Amino acid sequence: MLQIDEIHDADTLRQIAVLLERENRRLHDRLQRLITELAHLRGADAAAAQIHLEFLRELLAQRERALFGDSSEKRPRPVTATETVPVAPAPPRGHGPTAQPALPQVETLHTLPEAERACPQCGGTLTELKGQTEDAEEITVVERQFVLVRHRRQKYRCRCNGCVATAPGPLRLATRPDARGTRYAPEFAIEVAVGKYLDHLPLERQVRIMRREGLTIDSQTLWDQLAAAAEVLRPTYEALGQYVVQAPVVGADETWWRLMDRPVAKRRWVWTLCREDAVVYRILETRSQQAARELLAGYTGIVLADGYGAYDALARAGPGFTLAHCWAHVRRKLIEAEPHYPDPCRTALELIGQLYAVEREVPVLPAAAAVETAPDLLALRSRLRHERSRPIVAEIQRWALAERALPESSLGKAISYLLGLWPGLTRFLDDPRIPLDNNRTERGLRGVVLGRKNHYGSRSTRGTHVAALFYSLIESAKLCGVDPKRYLLAAIRAALADRTAVTLPHTLLD
Repeated sequence: MLQIDEIHDADTLRQIAVLLERENRRLHDRLQRLITELAHLRGADAAAAQIHLEFLRELLAQRERALFGDSSEKRPRPVTATETVPVAPAPPRGHGPTAQPALPQVETLHTLPEAERACPQCGGTLTELKGQTEDAEEITVVERQFVLVRHRRQKYRCRCNGCVATAPGPLRLATRPDARGTRYAPEFAIEVAVGKYLDHLPLERQVRIMRREGLTIDSQTLWDQLAAAAEVLRPTYEALGQYVVQAPVVGADETWWRLMDRPVAKRRWVWTLCREDAVVYRILETRSQQAARELLAGYTGIVLADGYGAYDALARAGPGFTLAHCWAHVRRKLIEAEPHYPDPCRTALELIGQLYAVEREVPVLPAAAAVETAPDLLALRSRLRHERSRPIVAEIQRWALAERALPESSLGKAISYLLGLWPGLTRFLDDPRIPLDNNRTERGLRGVVLGRKNHYGSRSTRGTHVAALFYSLIESAKLCGVDPKRYLLAAIRAALADRTAVTLPHTLLD
């Protein structure tokens, strides 16, 4: 039998898609006739049969959209009857040079050779026009270079032969000569970590790149440097986790991770907690309530999450955190239902858009700058939500209660999701610290997902711990606007000088 996943030719796949579409339509027409006959034999109402038929059409369209459709959640802005659609100006052809303020500048002066300094008209000698040049810019590449540094530690002795002293050497990842990390500098380990966990380059790919640049190395040696660096940075990772749970509001989410353990790969789960300027990951064995309890152990603030039942069960299990829910997930479900129920979904989506319009009126400042201005911003947000957001939320509730749809349909599921999470969705009205959605936490998982797609996961449980550590430090630096490589270098140098030293990303803000 023909296996579609083994076909890579685009034309062949297109022909298969056309044949499958034709077969789906034939089966759909046959199913419609059978449903109509069955309804007639049972004496059922034709309208009920038609509703069920529309539901089946919806399922088929959802499947086709999942296979071939666009995954974007962007919608065109609705235009009212009194508005005119603005005509966008024609986009300019090409673009000008992009400013490069961060690049170092090197000036090169080009002069005429002596043999070419004769005037072609009179044969005289050409002289320089002082200060007159024709200037142009060019961006070039200075290749990365690996250097073998030979450290020679000078020895000293006293004339009495009672003391011999040796000059100190550079800081190393390991102190024992037989341990990992003695031959490679900490900067090398950070280079490997940035390549894998920021740029998503598998170790084998880094090995090939380094070989082209003159360094002969294997992936096991690269992994040894990552493991040694992670051991040094462990106190910083633990302190980052403590810093996150000190926030009054955190976002929580999870995604899967692959543990490539032999003989078969196993699925692990990346659990994440996020605040405005830091995020921490833990890779655990399950997606159960027990795993959520391990992640949120002792937390008593507000957790913003989606509708996953583990959070709700944990919140109801006893005194602990307060659960709030994300409006972006409600919007997502309505967008999925909109192609099949455009009118009711459009109404709800426009109301949710009005909620976001209110939120945009409150300026968002970085966490470090918001310490002094936080009370004023929270007061403004509380007033706007009470005056403008609360009536919008009430209108959304009236819409959900009045709308009728099959429970199995996408619209019915969206309404059920909305009403089932209503207490958590409306909690932001009474607490201005709660964001409207959990998008910041979801954005924090992009790096993890890209890494999963590129290097497939981890080969050992130890590898999952190292991945969680570096993803936490790198993504936290990105949230703070700090260069991740600069941050990791500062953190590991401080930790090598003092193994108990902790360097968090927000402390490097200028």
